[in-house]
Amino acid sequence: MSDRTANRTTRVLVTGGAGFVGSNFIYYLMGTEDVEIANLDLLTYAGHLGTLAPIAGRARYRFQQGDIADPDTVQSLLRSFRPDYIVNFAAESHVDRSIDGPGTFIRTNFHGTYVLLECALAYWRELNLEDQRGFRYLQVSTDEVFGSLGSTGYFSETSRYNPRSPYAASKAAADHLVNAWHHTYGLPTLITQCSNNYGPFQFPEKLIPLTILNAIDGKPIPIYGTGRNVRDWLFVGDHCDALWQVLQRGYPGTTYTIGGNSERSVQEVVDLICLMLDEYLPGTPHFPHANLQTYVPDRPGHDFRYAIDSSRLKLDTGWAPTESFESGLAQTIVWYLNNLDWSDAVRAESQVSEARQGVLPDLNAMRR
Repeated sequence: MSDRTANRTTRVLVTGGAGFVGSNFIYYLMGTEDVEIANLDLLTYAGHLGTLAPIAGRARYRFQQGDIADPDTVQSLLRSFRPDYIVNFAAESHVDRSIDGPGTFIRTNFHGTYVLLECALAYWRELNLEDQRGFRYLQVSTDEVFGSLGSTGYFSETSRYNPRSPYAASKAAADHLVNAWHHTYGLPTLITQCSNNYGPFQFPEKLIPLTILNAIDGKPIPIYGTGRNVRDWLFVGDHCDALWQVLQRGYPGTTYTIGGNSERSVQEVVDLICLMLDEYLPGTPHFPHANLQTYVPDRPGHDFRYAIDSSRLKLDTGWAPTESFESGLAQTIVWYLNNLDWSDAVRAESQVSEARQGVLPDLNAMRR
């Protein structure tokens, strides 16, 4: 386990920090004393630098635009910043996009992880013994690597890999690389596989923000198939806390599964959002918002159910989620209602207008 001293500044390199979970994690770290942060992000369609504008001038934070698949960029940043921890959020994550164009996912999620691991290994080998012992490389993965569950049971650290989409396959391959770099070279790595995240700053094409924004605009709310597909929903603030606990207390070479203890079907999620918006916006011409729901053909290879057993994480670190799905969703809806300018800016910057034009929601509501 890591034994960081209380009076020592910890330096954390976050890759993909302009995306959804990455930006929330950076804000979480900014609330932690004696932590310095470097953010490496390529700023693709789902990375929005404006999300982090409030901290852009802070002494403890620095940003560099760059690609994790570029070894020169990564090596230069490691030499100049000298991190204690590397947390890799950088990934292409939209399942539908992976079906249409898998090559980008292989390049970023698999090859990018390989480059990052190689650079991290070279950097780690040059550290003194004390710093080597405290160093951690954390790969932020997904429960999608396990495929689909039936109506019962849970994914855990011992679940068999069975990816069903190009996105899931690219993330599974990256996990195997991380494990190999630990067992072959001794690099102190950690892997986390989390359930579906939701919360502030999530890219508008994902299920929950898309439902909120379409309902506000009176646009159709698309639901795949029958809407019975089930996910375990994890509030992003709880996820960030879990990641920090893993870095501080997790055992190198270990994988931790992180869940929110909040299984809900897609239909249940959309119904609850509509009911909450009815309460928050009773005078809207779109009331009741449930009338906007529309069913669309199911996604190819759509996994039926995900659920996570987080007992190993709780045993090793003491972590447990603090938000119920209802409390987390209420916070999320209020945040989007108060930050419509942010959503508009994200769409304008990324030149992606599908979110309010009926694009199918991505049920893999993960990092970006």
